[in-house]
Amino acid sequence: MTSLNDHEILELFDSGESDRVSFKEAVPAGTIREDVCAFSNDLPDHRKPGVVFVGVRDDGTFSGLPITDELIRTLADIKTDGNTLPPPSMVVQKRLVRGNEVAVVVVQPSDSPPVRYRGRIHIRIGTRKGIANAQDERILNEKRRFRDIPFDVHPVPTAGLSDLDLTRFNNEYLPQAFARDILDANERSINEQLAATKMVGSEGEPTPTVLGLLVLGKNPQDFIPGAYVQFLKLAGIEITDDIIDNQDYRGVISDVIHRLDEKLLAHNRTSVDFTSGPIERRTSLYPMAAIQQITRNAVMHRTYEATNAPVRIHWFDDRIEVISPGEPFGAVTAANFGKGDAVDYRNPNLADAMKTLGFVQRFGVGIRTARRLLQDAGHPDPIFTARDNFAFVEIRSAI
Repeated sequence: MTSLNDHEILELFDSGESDRVSFKEAVPAGTIREDVCAFSNDLPDHRKPGVVFVGVRDDGTFSGLPITDELIRTLADIKTDGNTLPPPSMVVQKRLVRGNEVAVVVVQPSDSPPVRYRGRIHIRIGTRKGIANAQDERILNEKRRFRDIPFDVHPVPTAGLSDLDLTRFNNEYLPQAFARDILDANERSINEQLAATKMVGSEGEPTPTVLGLLVLGKNPQDFIPGAYVQFLKLAGIEITDDIIDNQDYRGVISDVIHRLDEKLLAHNRTSVDFTSGPIERRTSLYPMAAIQQITRNAVMHRTYEATNAPVRIHWFDDRIEVISPGEPFGAVTAANFGKGDAVDYRNPNLADAMKTLGFVQRFGVGIRTARRLLQDAGHPDPIFTARDNFAFVEIRSAI
């Protein structure tokens, strides 16, 4: 990530508003998110960070806005609230500029544009802000082809358009990915729409990407053999104990998650207490939402590259183990895995798709949510470990 020192920040501030600089007098959250989206898209192709100065009027004078910790947290939430997809790469800081405190939002150009805010692709050229038209989208799609892109948007040369379910794309994915007014404009061909959502490499070379096959593929595992989930229910506490239930879940991501949820729910027995109060109480073995957070995290953050290994879920009498191919990625290391607030994305575009499909509410809080739900239900803290190119999560039964 390209950082900016004090001199560079001051130089950008003094240059005034441009396609790399935006001034905001206060915190109109929506317009700041539009700027973050536009700087992420970097349509002019500066390949340098864009900066939003919060607490500065349009004419470059300071508004005197108090730069509180709460304001900094509010701005930082732009990265994880799930409204900007894929999640933007950005840093929020309190900085001193010309002797005045301002909040500075530094936004890195995305490795895999286009980036959308609430279903619209925002761009900036000079001081002009707007929504990308079909030609702008083509430029952004072409930029993606020539960058060091994440593996999840690599084209799969052996696949073709006939391997994608275009009916699913038109009826299910597009209406959730783009705002209604953008779809109603109807300026874009099917290849342009597939390229804008990164389901194919480009409009001119519509080869399905890894993402396209995971989300829309008719038979994704023909091309990505490890892209499935294996479930085992065992009668005991050892992997060598008798198997009660054994199921592999294959197909597109949405089908895998829905069918896995049904299986987890079936084994998560619920007891009913009619005697301890006037209202019956229902108690499950594990809080279902906690299991979902951890299993969906495994699907989202696993490596799909150079492995045939599935995500494995082993349900024992005293615990559930979730085993995901690939070590922790980027800012998440073996030392801080499952601890603190370190967040990174091996598959940022898959994260985008899972948010679009409704499997993620916001980013970076799944582990914390699972921890809280387990604690509230009387379970020990889950155990997170990384070894031998796999990430392990152990969920223990209630105390």
